[in-house]
Amino acid sequence: MKRNTAKYTTVGNKLLYETSLCIWLLSYYDAAVDALAATRILPRLVEVVKSSTKEKVVRVAVLTLKNLLFKGTFASEMVDLGFPQIVQNLKSQAWSDEDLVEALNSLEEGLKDSIKRLSSFDKYKQEVLLGNLDWSPMHKDPAFWRENINKFEDNDFQVLRILITILDTSGDSRALAVACYDISQFIQYHPAGRGIVTDLKAKERVIKLMDHESSEVRKNALLCVQKLLLSAKYVSYLQS
Repeated sequence: MKRNTAKYTTVGNKLLYETSLCIWLLSYYDAAVDALAATRILPRLVEVVKSSTKEKVVRVAVLTLKNLLFKGTFASEMVDLGFPQIVQNLKSQAWSDEDLVEALNSLEEGLKDSIKRLSSFDKYKQEVLLGNLDWSPMHKDPAFWRENINKFEDNDFQVLRILITILDTSGDSRALAVACYDISQFIQYHPAGRGIVTDLKAKERVIKLMDHESSEVRKNALLCVQKLLLSAKYVSYLQS
């Protein structure tokens, strides 16, 4: 029996809209927000915003995310899920609903403020210690590296040593790529970065990753090796 795809799509969109509408209403009540925080609702809402083709569905999901932005740890989770970039992509589209456009603008500004607060060395250190490296905003934020580079010296360069260990122990391509990139940033921003990384025997480990199956890992391993080999005055010309 052949299914009516259009019918099923219509039913799916209707159900998605009504479900999102219920969550939007709940987002106005603190007790309900606390309950939502204990679920996997945020990644699902972000996925709805990213993949839905219906403006009314996107609208209600975006309005819900706007309500949740400054409650609990939702802002931090949104940043970790890459939502700032999704907002940028949505803003580039032509929307007819003024509330949606306004909500996207509010989310953009709110997320920028959140990123400033989240780009702290403590958050970065926690990410490294857990081995959960991903392209969170601080990794490519020059201000983060300038302001925090001396903190890498704490506990006999503990964070740097763990980054180097990740090169040997992690089986995750993203973590390997980020570790290579962060080591290259340390080389660039620390006055003695090249010598310290060389003394810790990181060069050999990074060179091995230049043959990794992942193009992302190869790219960042190459960048790291280039920064190790070039003199300091040329390092800033390399593209990240």
